Amino acid sequence: MIKATPFDFPYDGKLVPRHTALLAIDLQEDFLSPNGYFARKGYDPSPLRAILPTVNRLMSAARAAGVTIVHTRQGYRADMADMTPYEKWRRKRAGLDGTDILLRSGAGFQIVADIEVKPEDIIVDKTCNSAFTYTDLELVLRARDITHLLFTGCTTDVCVHTTLREACDRNFQCLTISDACASGDQYAHDAALHMVTVEDGVFGALADSQAVIAALSQLTSAAR
Repeated sequence: MIKATPFDFPYDGKLVPRHTALLAIDLQEDFLSPNGYFARKGYDPSPLRAILPTVNRLMSAARAAGVTIVHTRQGYRADMADMTPYEKWRRKRAGLDGTDILLRSGAGFQIVADIEVKPEDIIVDKTCNSAFTYTDLELVLRARDITHLLFTGCTTDVCVHTTLREACDRNFQCLTISDACASGDQYAHDAALHMVTVEDGVFGALADSQAVIAALSQLTSAAR
């Protein structure tokens, strides 16, 4: 089990690698680069970049244990055919007209080079904050008999938390890794982590990367 708050994860003590996936939410250039969307909106991307070594350590431990890695990328079609009038209005209001920011044709759509994406990893492209909305994420997870999800990525208060909430509603067992998620707004980050634990874990459990890596390493050793 993983030492976590408000209960150790998973609740029944059955952490099985082949039924588990580690999600890396939106670790893309558009959010982490100094010229991307996040920076253009006036946020400092450095807290997001700071989690990358931790995410890499988690991925290494997860791969060694046999846990599936899922990356998500947020962005619209190059022709913007999947954008509603409201979304186009928000894009213009954000000053993104005439740019390829948050478009799948742009360089910023790609996962940052600091994160190694392996051929066996799964990549899910999305347009919404939740990785479940209008995507095949749930289909992929169900097809692989994955029932337990470990959350990393950015931002804690928006895409990570929205995906987490939808995962809980779909009856996945969820663990958010506190030091492997980040936001440009520290207050929002802290509040989002706190919300995981309210009502005795209404959105699952919360742990740090050290506890997760320790548990995954035990699973790896046991399998040898």
